[in-house]
Amino acid sequence: MERKPAYGALADWFEYLNDDCGYEEWSQYLISEVGRFPVHTGLDIGCGSGRFTREFRRAGYGMTGMDLSIEMLNKAEKLSGETGIACRYLRGDIARFRSPEKFDFALAINDCVNYLPKEKLLPAFRNVRAALHKNGIFLFDISSPCKFRGKIADTVCADDRDDVTYLCFNTVEGDRATLDVTLFVRRPDGAFDRFDEQHIQYIYEPCEIREALEQSGFTLLKEEGFLGAAEERADRICFLAQKR
Repeated sequence: MERKPAYGALADWFEYLNDDCGYEEWSQYLISEVGRFPVHTGLDIGCGSGRFTREFRRAGYGMTGMDLSIEMLNKAEKLSGETGIACRYLRGDIARFRSPEKFDFALAINDCVNYLPKEKLLPAFRNVRAALHKNGIFLFDISSPCKFRGKIADTVCADDRDDVTYLCFNTVEGDRATLDVTLFVRRPDGAFDRFDEQHIQYIYEPCEIREALEQSGFTLLKEEGFLGAAEERADRICFLAQKR
C-alpha cells in the first residue's frame, strides 16, 4: 500500500473514471455563460487534468490552467499534447496566488471552492479579483450542502473496471467532509498496485459564498443549480459574478 497526496494517484484516472459526468454538456453550459461577455483570456483555477481548460481553448479562448497538484498538472500537459490543444499550465494555490498578469475571466469548476478551508475563502476570492481585468467575470460552482449531507455522508462509492478499481469512503462531520480514496491499478503483469489518498472538502452554504463575493469586491450576477436547474435540492450550485 502506498499513501499519496490528494490526486497523487487519482490524477491519472480522474477523467477516465468521470466519463459519465457529461463533460461536453457541462462545458457547453460554462462556455455559453462566459460567452455573454466580451472576454478573450481565462484562468482555470483548480484545473485538474485540464478538461475544461481544453474545452475553453477549443472554443477560441486563450487559457491558462492552474492547480496545486503536480500530478494533475502533469496529466493536463500530457492530455493537451495528445489532443493538440495548446494551453498553458502553472502550479499555484489560489488562497496565496498573486498573478503576474490579468485575465478577462476566471473559472473554478467541479468542487475547487469546496477544497478551500473556511478561513481561506475570502483571501482566495480576493486573489481571484486581483487576477481579473476591470469588469472581469468569475464563474464557479460548489457541491451543495444537501449533496454532502444527503448523498455523500456515511457512504461508499465504487467503480470497478478491468484496469482500475476505485473506492471512496465518505464521512461528514459538521462542515467538513473526509473522502478516503483507494485505487487498485492493474500492472502489465496482471497484478494490482494499491494507492490510498485522502481528500478534505468543506461544506459551504450559499449565503457564505454570497457574503465572501460581496466582501471581496464582486457583484453576484446569477446563482442557479447545475446546468441551469432550479437551485433547491440541487447537487451543485453555480455562481456567476463580476468584478466591481
